[in-house]
Amino acid sequence: MNPCKDSNYPDHLNYQKYPNIEALVDEGEPVCITLCDDDGETSEMLYCELVHLARNGKSFLIEDQRCRPGKFILGVSENSPADYYLKSNRYKDEETAQRAVNSLPRIEREYRSIKIEPLGKNNGKFNVLLLYLKPESAMKIIQAYAFHFGEGITSRSIGAASICGDCTARVLKDGIGISYGCKGSRKHSGYANEEVPIGIAYSMLEKIEEGLKNIPATFD
Repeated sequence: MNPCKDSNYPDHLNYQKYPNIEALVDEGEPVCITLCDDDGETSEMLYCELVHLARNGKSFLIEDQRCRPGKFILGVSENSPADYYLKSNRYKDEETAQRAVNSLPRIEREYRSIKIEPLGKNNGKFNVLLLYLKPESAMKIIQAYAFHFGEGITSRSIGAASICGDCTARVLKDGIGISYGCKGSRKHSGYANEEVPIGIAYSMLEKIEEGLKNIPATFD
């Protein structure tokens, strides 16, 4: 697999660890998501499955993947998944299904492939850091954000498109995104029931890392 020659970051960036963020992860590693201009593969797995495998040490460079809603949210396809959602009985009627799709975040910037890899294998250039955390640890991320901005994180999750939408596409726009999972990601990638996924934009990581150094411990 060719290295991801992403043009969004300057060449002088060096690999940087985030010890306070990494300490919140109980299982596996944080996962780096990078939008690239390189050629990638078409995966027979779902985006959320690939992210979960990267959590456990695997790396991927993909142009497309199997999940139909994921294709739409990742900007690979313009075909709305409204009919798919309706047929799967997620929403009461066609109008509601379309409204749900309209509420989903999408990647709107141009790119060719997505690199998915554990933080330990990344060279310091990525767009989103994706974590699976227990509620108390997710709380600390939110508190670290509030330490700097004095406001909370707005979660607009509808229980669909969790990893691709809430924790990737939304994060590219808003800087941070938390989710409670979705049927597809919990079914196919199998992260623990007590875990919640959260995505943090690269540009936000230093502030979150600093915030975690300063906020009080939960049981102080």
